[in-house]
Amino acid sequence: MLSNSNVFDYINVMSTALDATAKREALISNNIANVNTPNYKRKDIRFETELKHAFVRANGEDVDFKVKDIDLEALGNPETYTDYAELSYRYDGNNVDINTENGIAAANQIKYNGLMDLVNKDFAQLQSVLK
Repeated sequence: MLSNSNVFDYINVMSTALDATAKREALISNNIANVNTPNYKRKDIRFETELKHAFVRANGEDVDFKVKDIDLEALGNPETYTDYAELSYRYDGNNVDINTENGIAAANQIKYNGLMDLVNKDFAQLQSVLK
């Protein structure tokens, strides 16, 4: 029964998404730490966009086939970029808004918790099948 299951494919994709949320959390923390650093520009990653592109590039019309065909190595190291590099909120050239960062951090934490719940449920199902 497990050999026909795609649960490991989904767990691998969710694991990659968890890694991306952890990387985003580190970037958010760095943005907050540099809120008063002159000329600092906020950083973020492009994980969701890359995940959408990976689904488009994956073979098959069924979601299970697409998940199985996703290139996890390409998703595993999402691009870090400088957000609104030309924009500054203040005269010192910094573009970090603490309220925005806190909102993004909260959304990122919710995403992380949801992914963890899904992974835990998948493992619980595997455990019940193996009993």
